[in-house]
Amino acid sequence: MLFKKPKEKEKKFTRIFFTTDIHGSERAYRKFLNAGKYYGVDIVMLCGDLTGKMIVPIVEYSSGIYKCKLFGQEYEVKTEEVKALEEKISGMGYYPYYVDKKGMEEMQANPKIVNEIFKKLMLERLERWVKMAEEHYQNSGIKCIMSAGNDDLFDVDQILNNSNYVINAGDKIIRVDDYHEMLTVGYANITPWNCPRDVSEEKLKEVIENLANKLENPQTSIFNLHAPPKDSTLDTAFKLDTSTFPPKVITEGGQPVTIGVGSIAVREAIEKHQPLLGLHGHIHESRGVTKIGRTLCINPGSEYGEGILRGAIVNLTKDSVLSYQLTSG
Repeated sequence: MLFKKPKEKEKKFTRIFFTTDIHGSERAYRKFLNAGKYYGVDIVMLCGDLTGKMIVPIVEYSSGIYKCKLFGQEYEVKTEEVKALEEKISGMGYYPYYVDKKGMEEMQANPKIVNEIFKKLMLERLERWVKMAEEHYQNSGIKCIMSAGNDDLFDVDQILNNSNYVINAGDKIIRVDDYHEMLTVGYANITPWNCPRDVSEEKLKEVIENLANKLENPQTSIFNLHAPPKDSTLDTAFKLDTSTFPPKVITEGGQPVTIGVGSIAVREAIEKHQPLLGLHGHIHESRGVTKIGRTLCINPGSEYGEGILRGAIVNLTKDSVLSYQLTSG
């Protein structure tokens, strides 16, 4: 008697891991590389604010003695301790930069030099990250998607585009599987920080609508919009006095005032097109899940400075969100 090999069961859903706002954190990125296998997903997505925010000079003052300042704290270490300091800085998302005392004085006197070094370090780290993702995921059967956010320079796009494996989803429509299209927009409404991809609500609406109008089926699509919808609970942040720089938190009765700082254009787009899923970030402290009409909207939040990887697992069937779970690790 011949026995036929049983057919493999057809998979009934697509499992996605989504994270955002890791801002250059080496510790968080290493966790992202392990997330695909750990969570057993089909797709890993790192979308929005990939790069870090500043250089931290490590200054050699005398042979074997290094100093740096981090969050107002002075560090003085010996040669055998400097590697650990470098890893601490990188783990928090910043860029350690070795320099002697004369070089430090030149940096302090010339902001242009600082900007050039910052850009170089930022792009080198991201380029290395993309190669690591290729090596880690290419033979795993897991699709890897990345895209920039409002904090990221436009140079980031070329690095992502150069990959033969990582998919740059930014400012386009891609298919995540046979049933679901995804549009991605990394721009955000204007912030007090004058970020590279801050735009007016009018411009943001135009960019989103230009993509949304090209969708074959908006109701089964994913809207990967870095800015969260206005007044959605995914966009709650401290109200700031922008008449000073850096801006100061406004208080009333001794308590900080919070407001919704998300995008009107994003909310209107979701209300109009009612996609299956909205994936957002940008406001690190507003981790959560909400519904706008039929659309499930998620902001996994961010604690990149602590090296924590906040994320969301979403299981998608052809026509619905089967389940979801916020993750932290």
